[in-house]
Amino acid sequence: MDLIADILLAAGALGAGIYCLVLGRRLNRFNDLEKGVGGAVAVLSAQVDDLTKTLSSAQNTAAGSAQTLTDLTQRAEEMSRKLEFQMASLHDIPDTPAREATATPAAPVSAQTTSEPMFVRHRAAEAHQ
Repeated sequence: MDLIADILLAAGALGAGIYCLVLGRRLNRFNDLEKGVGGAVAVLSAQVDDLTKTLSSAQNTAAGSAQTLTDLTQRAEEMSRKLEFQMASLHDIPDTPAREATATPAAPVSAQTTSEPMFVRHRAAEAHQ
C-alpha cells in the first residue's frame, strides 16, 4: 500500500512539474516585451508618459493664454471707459461747425436763451400780397 501511495505521489509531483513547465512557458510568451501583453503594457506606459507631458505643456500654454486674454480684456474695458468719457464730453461742445465758430463771434448767452424765435414768418401777410 505504501508503494502505491509513493507511485501516486511521484505521479502527482511529475504532473505538477509538467504543469508548472507549461505554465512558465506560457507566462514567458505572455510577458514577452516584443510580442506579448508585456510589450503592449510597455508601449501603453510610454504613451501615458508622453500624454502626461503633453497635457502639462498644454495646461501651461492655456494658463499663459488666459492671463494674456485677461490683460487684454482689462485694457479693452479701460479704453471703453475712456471712450465713453470722451463721448460724454462731446455733448458739451456746441453743434456749430468749426468754420462758423471761428468766423463769427459767439452771441451773448442771454440772447441765445430767449424763448422767442429769431425769425418769424407771418403767413397772413403773405396771403394778402
